[in-house]
Amino acid sequence: MTKFEQVLGTIGEFGLYQKGVFLLLCLTYVIADFHLLISVFLLGTPNHRCAIPGYPNDTYAIQSSYHEDLVNRHVPTSTDETLKYVQCNLYDRSYDGDDNSTDLKACSSWVYDKSVFINTFTSEHDIVCEDKFKTSHAQTIFFGGVFVGAIGFGSLSDIIGRKKTLYISFWLLLGTTLGVAWAPDFVTFCVLRCLVGASCAGMFMTAFVISMEMVGPSKRVWAGIVTEYFFASGLVILGGLGYAFRQWKYTEIACSAPIAFFLLYWWLIPESPRWLISQGKIDEANKIIKKAAKVNKVTIPENIPTADSIDEAEAGRLWHLFTSRVLLIRTFIIFLNWAVVSLVYYGLSLNTRKLGGDFYLNFLLSGLVEFPAYTLCLLLLDRVGRRLLHASCMIVGGVACIITLFPMIFADQSLQPITVTLAMLGKVGVTAAFAVIYVWSAELYPTVVRTAGMGASSSCARIGGMIAPYIADLNKVIDGDLGRAVPLVVFGTMSVVAGILSLWLPETNKKDLPETLEDSKRFGQKESSEKCELTFSFDTKDTDRIEEDYTGIKL
Repeated sequence: MTKFEQVLGTIGEFGLYQKGVFLLLCLTYVIADFHLLISVFLLGTPNHRCAIPGYPNDTYAIQSSYHEDLVNRHVPTSTDETLKYVQCNLYDRSYDGDDNSTDLKACSSWVYDKSVFINTFTSEHDIVCEDKFKTSHAQTIFFGGVFVGAIGFGSLSDIIGRKKTLYISFWLLLGTTLGVAWAPDFVTFCVLRCLVGASCAGMFMTAFVISMEMVGPSKRVWAGIVTEYFFASGLVILGGLGYAFRQWKYTEIACSAPIAFFLLYWWLIPESPRWLISQGKIDEANKIIKKAAKVNKVTIPENIPTADSIDEAEAGRLWHLFTSRVLLIRTFIIFLNWAVVSLVYYGLSLNTRKLGGDFYLNFLLSGLVEFPAYTLCLLLLDRVGRRLLHASCMIVGGVACIITLFPMIFADQSLQPITVTLAMLGKVGVTAAFAVIYVWSAELYPTVVRTAGMGASSSCARIGGMIAPYIADLNKVIDGDLGRAVPLVVFGTMSVVAGILSLWLPETNKKDLPETLEDSKRFGQKESSEKCELTFSFDTKDTDRIEEDYTGIKL
């Protein structure tokens, strides 16, 4: 019986045709990363203080000696060493006069420091003081949209096809991202950002599935990690756009406009031949296969796939992973690592401004350090194995984050580069771990529940992303340098704990992978090899099922 992988092997597992499609689809990952992390620029909270009552042209920057006297008279100096002024209260004093009351009153208008951002959605709508946690809520709502979109668009792509789903996500993403730029209030902003998250997840996941379904088994792990370089590129470009515009609306529009180019993909990107065959649309699949063979300059295989050429996977249910102590513990550790790696990755990305120093330089570095992290994975993933590489990255990165506590609290500004260096080392660790965990966990799940397991793992990652903004914003409830350090300590501690627990998971590198639940229970246990000889069937069908489920990456 001809399998689709055999056809790919004949026309080329990663020929010129697939490379062209792969490159076009990888461009969507750049845009996806724009909108996954653009909240740093949209919802950034500039330094601010209360506006002086009765002074119509007040600014955060001192205008004159008279203006400086007014500011000193009405605005208390902050006891928080990271701030110049108290941000939410004024002295209850007359505009001019001799009263020097030390009573404080809350203010209703503010002026903002424009040295980092000219404006943000936060400063434009005064989302500060009593409303300061709204920015955290908005980011969590966005990741909630990612969670819903991943489930919804994933199901839709199985029903109506990958190409149509991808195109729907393009239109929805274009409309909602442009709509965000003109959001008149906080509620509208949150609703639109939620839709952006959903469509962003749909775009990335569907593009990823198409590209992986058109790449041969031996190239899929490599191709999956290479996509990460485009995410890193998106982070670097986003930093450049934010620096160039410094106004949230222009940054949002600049990140949204390129989506219009993707509307051409209807004529450039084919439907997944694998999906067409699964739906019995053999003629349409054959046309794509013949076109790929022509571009790849190879002879078309004699055995064109038929509807029977793809074996249906044995049914499995998620709850099967909790039916034994071995699988229960293993599944819990996998879920925890997915949640933590996502939480720490997004948390560190959202936390760049709190590191001190130049915000834009820190953001740029947080993107640049991802390139060596992915290169590390490509070089070491098959050499040292999944377990050692993942655990080392999580533990070393976590320890680096924890150590930032000391230069942040006990050192002066001259040692601020040490803080940034340690934080970036933490980012390298968690970035590499993110790339490893989706390969490793897919190999750990038995074939019969691999799809369910990877779907649940991906959901855990999104839950981690929803929690990340609250931890990154702990400085809103803890003042001073300690408030800046605590998020990094929390991220680091969680990373170390998850990394240590991952050592209890079995190594999968260069091993036959489990197909059934019984295989999975024995997998990695030394005694099993002493009691009986087990033969696992691992063919290209199994590789396909593994790689088809690599849709949890980054989101």
